[in-house]
Amino acid sequence: MRNRQFPFLLALLTCGFLHSPAQQMISASTPASTAGRLPVRHVALYKNGVGYFQHDGQVRGDQKVTIAFTTAQLNDVLKSLTTIDLGGGHITGVSYNSTAPLGQRLDTLQIPLGEKTTTAEFLDALRGARVEVRNGTAALTGRLLSVESVPTGREKPEAGDAAEKSESRTQTRVSVITDSGDLRSFYLTPATSVRLLDRELNQEVGHYLDLLSSTRAADVRKMTISTEGSGERELRVSYISEVPVWKSTYRIVMPSTPNAKPLLQGWAVVDNTVGEDWDNVQLSLIAGAPQSFVQQISQPYYARRPEVGLPEMAMLTPQTHEQTMEQFAQLASTSSNGPPAGVAGGVPGGRMGGVLGGITAGGAMKVDRFGSGTGGGVGAGRGAGIGGGVFRAAQSVDVENLMESEQTTAGTQDLGDLFEYDIKQPVTIHKNQSALVPILQARVDAEKVTLWHPGESRPLRALWLNNSSGLTLDGGSFSIQEGQTFAGEGLMDAIRPGEKRLISYAADPDVQIQSKVKGEGQRVSRVRIYRGVMTHISEERQHQIYIVRNQDKAARAVIIEHPQRKGWELTGGAKPEETSPSAYRFRVNVGPQQTAQLEFDEVHSYGATYQLTNVTPEQIALFVREGSINPKIESALKPIIKQKDEVAEYAEQVTKLNTKLTGIFDDQKRLRENLQALKGSAEERTLAQRYTTELNRQEDELSALRKQRDEAQEKHESAQAQLNDMLEKLELEVKL
Repeated sequence: MRNRQFPFLLALLTCGFLHSPAQQMISASTPASTAGRLPVRHVALYKNGVGYFQHDGQVRGDQKVTIAFTTAQLNDVLKSLTTIDLGGGHITGVSYNSTAPLGQRLDTLQIPLGEKTTTAEFLDALRGARVEVRNGTAALTGRLLSVESVPTGREKPEAGDAAEKSESRTQTRVSVITDSGDLRSFYLTPATSVRLLDRELNQEVGHYLDLLSSTRAADVRKMTISTEGSGERELRVSYISEVPVWKSTYRIVMPSTPNAKPLLQGWAVVDNTVGEDWDNVQLSLIAGAPQSFVQQISQPYYARRPEVGLPEMAMLTPQTHEQTMEQFAQLASTSSNGPPAGVAGGVPGGRMGGVLGGITAGGAMKVDRFGSGTGGGVGAGRGAGIGGGVFRAAQSVDVENLMESEQTTAGTQDLGDLFEYDIKQPVTIHKNQSALVPILQARVDAEKVTLWHPGESRPLRALWLNNSSGLTLDGGSFSIQEGQTFAGEGLMDAIRPGEKRLISYAADPDVQIQSKVKGEGQRVSRVRIYRGVMTHISEERQHQIYIVRNQDKAARAVIIEHPQRKGWELTGGAKPEETSPSAYRFRVNVGPQQTAQLEFDEVHSYGATYQLTNVTPEQIALFVREGSINPKIESALKPIIKQKDEVAEYAEQVTKLNTKLTGIFDDQKRLRENLQALKGSAEERTLAQRYTTELNRQEDELSALRKQRDEAQEKHESAQAQLNDMLEKLELEVKL
């Protein structure tokens, strides 16, 4: 029976060791080395998937603070960590656990222990250490000599055992050399305890147990911040970490009273995935994407380039509409002939009971007057509003005023290229949970219109929203509530204060639009002459017609987006309300069950240039026949053509005279060569006299030709100067 208690003995021994005075020493040192929890107090989330976290807490003396991260978080923390001791102390160091395999880390210990070890193996690894052994009231102190497993004889099988033979049993025997030199041996029993007397060895055992404990959370990286100082002080730790992108979503409620402004209510969807509860944190949501990247800075590198990933952006597939580039006419928020300004749509629900009830149940925020609701934002509720529940049409509730009076919103501010929603009330979001956080509530100017773009299958119901809230609206989804029922939803881009934007949310089957185009061929419309260059400006014209049919019993304000084409300009007819980077926006007001028409002209201009010095009379005649110039232009060109002909005539004279001079020079050269060849011959005298007479005659002719050429050259230069003066002075622009 004694041997059958041996496994229990080992358990007690291990338990006794863990609660030995050595362990008590470690526990006693804990308050001096480890601080209490350092909670998160401020969280700022960005649109690029990065969050800024700030921990604040109290430390005392030379305390250490530990914060746990995942490996992925640690990379961001290491390149952004900031620690400040606000009480006059200072930070002495920051360390974190390694990611090396457990076996490799165990090899660095001074005692040879494996990942899995028995009590006997553990004591055997401590041979030579000073120990204190107690068994009941007896105690001895000495050095551990050996640990052996020895047989204890054979035991008879008990009645009912199937075994026919007794089994051999072993027991652990420990030998100790006492301080007096005696060798003492004893068996480990449940009443036996062994205490280590070596302080350094105690610390090594503590390291060993810490390493074993770290295997329970393989991806947890614990960062320890060591502080040094006196008394209680406040410690602040901040860093950035990868987080899910926060999302914006809006509710737009059509007012029930005429001429009232619609209510715009904004929410943010926030996810806490960092592995730590956010208890009463100050939350800021920043719409913007500062440059950030992922770098494996926590991993050892050996002459390798850092890993920088590509940025990711979420692509929105639903349709959005471009912002205004140029506003041609003031957009009226109300119209006497059309419906009152406002926003339609919304999400049917029960006085925000579902959403806020769910958040309250999760501890995210406390709201007292929003009805009942449980669960993650979809609980039951009564009345109309945002959240779960079904609207009861028989009840008369001023929904938008109720929502406006109850909603707590966020303060906003511009941060350069970014803008921030600073939540006024502390927010609580537990780890691995999400919440809807209110960020905006305001009355805005908006007009309900029908929007159509050529190429679209059908017109869309839209709001021409004027952001008169004074706040920047982050891009996100929106839903429309009209007449206390759902009317549609859509997406919108970010809208700055005072900016107008079209946002569409539903199809409009009661409006049909037909497009017609009447075109004209290309023709020269204007002629411009300036500094010797004649420019023909040709135009291609198109007359655009849009026919709008309204089959509804209510009037419609229809916005037609006509595409802007490169090189085409509006010249006449209707004027657009505004332009976007790619389209003109025209307004067409159509009465109930009536048809209206929109007409305007577009022109595309081309240019062709001609040097007047190269224009011939034949070309002028051709231009006249084609209608490219009129009689006025023809009359202005005739003196220039005449002067140009005179210049050409003098130039021709100069050319002819130069040709004659060149011929005489060549003939004289031939005569001189002949005279040179006759020297010493019988015919030299006779031919020399003849050649000399010829040369004298040619010299007289050369003199006369030079005089004629110089006169012709002078006349040519004078005529050219007169032509240049005529070209410089002729400035003409004629519309044909």
